[in-house]
Parts: sequence; structure tokens; C-alpha cells
Amino acid sequence: EVQLVESGGGSVQPGGSLRLACLSSGHIHGSYCMGWFRQAPGKEREGVATIDVYGVTSYADSVKGRFTISKDSAKRTLYLEMNSLKPEDTAMYYCAAEVACPSAYVFRLGRPTNWGQGTQVNVSS
Repeated sequence: EVQLVESGGGSVQPGGSLRLACLSSGHIHGSYCMGWFRQAPGKEREGVATIDVYGVTSYADSVKGRFTISKDSAKRTLYLEMNSLKPEDTAMYYCAAEVACPSAYVFRLGRPTNWGQGTQVNVSS
């Protein structure tokens, strides 16, 4: 069973930064696509940033140039560095993982099987 535990959410003013982390169980970094998804109240879930087993990444247009996804396999941790945060980035952010996904892009648009419990990000002045 894959277990994913997010941390790092919080409240920040517009223009600020946060770094989310997702600690995973087992040795999934070498064989799973991993990524960050978010859902704001009243909105559909959105794939924010994903990374495949080769390190290829995919980002939603709304976060390109501001967010960076990375992973440290030795620490079994996935990160999301978020800069220049905007009020519209406010959402619950979820870490997700999927074995043998076709690509980071497809994974970002799909429905992952494995989810963390989420961490809240609030951006407001």
C-alpha cells in the first residue's frame, strides 16, 4: 500500500512563497509518477505539477514559471516550491502517485489512484 503524507501548507500574503513536501512509503520514486493536485471550494480538481520516473515534468499553465516540482528519492520526498503566490492559488493541495503512468502530462490530466490527505494553502492579504 502506498502512503503519502503532505506537509508545508499554510497562510501567506500574495507574492509570498511556500514549499510543500510529500513523504512517501516504500520505494515508489523509481517506478511511480508523482505529482501535486489541488482543489478549491466549488471548483474541480486540477493537476498542478507532475513528474515521471525519468524526471520529466508537466505544469498547469496557471503555475508555469512560478511553481517547481522536484523529488529526492533518497528521502522519499516530493516537493512543490511555490513562488509569487496569488489568491487564486488558494486550495487544498494533494500529493498523488501512480505506477507506470504513460507520461507526466497524462498523469496530470488523469485520476491518480494513490492520494495523500492534503494540506491547505491560503493566499490572502
